[in-house]
Amino acid sequence: MPIPKISWQFLSGLTLCLAAALLAWAAAGLAWNHRLQFSPLMLAIVAGMLLGNTLPRGLVGWIHPGLRFSQQSLLRLGIVLYGVRLTVNDLSNLGPRAMVFDLAVVASVVLIGYWLGTRLFGLDEDTALLVSAGSGICGAAAVLATERVIDSASHKVSIAVATVVIFGTVAMFLYPALYPLTGFTERQFGVYTGATVHEVAQVLAAGRAISPLAADTAVITKMLRVLLLAPALLIISRVRRREVGRGKLSFRGSFSGSGP
Repeated sequence: MPIPKISWQFLSGLTLCLAAALLAWAAAGLAWNHRLQFSPLMLAIVAGMLLGNTLPRGLVGWIHPGLRFSQQSLLRLGIVLYGVRLTVNDLSNLGPRAMVFDLAVVASVVLIGYWLGTRLFGLDEDTALLVSAGSGICGAAAVLATERVIDSASHKVSIAVATVVIFGTVAMFLYPALYPLTGFTERQFGVYTGATVHEVAQVLAAGRAISPLAADTAVITKMLRVLLLAPALLIISRVRRREVGRGKLSFRGSFSGSGP
């Protein structure tokens, strides 16, 4: 019985992702990386970026089912399995200060980012809100969730997703380089990483470049930050409904206190 074309597409994309992961794992153990100490996860992300931007567009479209499965299902499964090894004791060691720090980061980034985007950088209100939510809460997932609440145009969502992915990737490489200059302990830097880097995979990669303790702390802090997505969406939805009910098209008045 012939294998359906979709199966070949799926297996080809899956095989490419597996090959990139194995090459990244092997490259991390080579002599050139002994001083740089790039983690396999970090190298795998770089390999994915290079492949995604160098392979012919037609080939990428053909193997997309396998790529999509790896990007969504397998990546999420890996993060879940990593989280399983973290214990309640690890969570309790962070204390309430980590949650307060997360809350302060989310609130300040969303509010200040929205204000700067609309007032200083000349962004429209939806784009500024989407970028701020993605940067402050949990990356692309927060952008897509916020888009459902404010019903924004698709091109604005693409801009916001691209923004958080680019800056999150930069942070993934920049944070380990800055760590020796901060004077933080591994746990403190893990809290800082988990509270400020966008995507969970980026948080894990940046933390692993420091130490297992920093990675564990960063992931737990990031998960606490993800929990703030639902309350943030409720607040945004409530504000948007209030603005619409008053016949106002602007979201800005909720932050500035100005009238129509």
